Parts: sequence; C-alpha cells; structure tokens
Amino acid sequence: MVARLPALLRNAWAKEPVLVVSFFTGSLTVVLPPISPYFKHSVMINEATSYNYTVPVCHVGSMPEVPSHPQKPQGPSLEWLKNL
Repeated sequence: MVARLPALLRNAWAKEPVLVVSFFTGSLTVVLPPISPYFKHSVMINEATSYNYTVPVCHVGSMPEVPSHPQKPQGPSLEWLKNL
C-alpha cells in the first residue's frame, strides 16, 4: 500500500494537477490552524468575549427587572492580552 502511494500521486499529478493542488490546499486548511501560534490566542479571546451585549433601555418609570448599571460579564478576563 505504501509503495502505491507515490505512483498514485504521480499519476494524479500527470492527469489532474488542479485537483491535486486543491486537495493539498484543503488539507493544509484543516491541519495548519491548530499548529498556528495564533490559534491559542484566538480561542482565549473567544472564551473571554461575552455573547450578551448590553442594549440601551429607555427608562420609563419603575422598571425593577432592568438594571440601572450594566453588569460586568462573568468569565475569563482579557488582562493577558494587554500583557502581550
């Protein structure tokens, strides 16, 4: 099986080089991101970013369910990003 792989690649390159390049590029897009040093930082930023954004509310009298000050999101902070 291992001996057939170079022959298969040689034949594929001779017949359809565009397909070989596209498969090679597609496999790189799957393999390279986890290896990249930016991957760790992008994961940390995504974990620290809140999915709940504050929406301005017009205060019309007594609204006890709406907080007067926005709440700080619970979770990891982005202090490590400032120290980079």
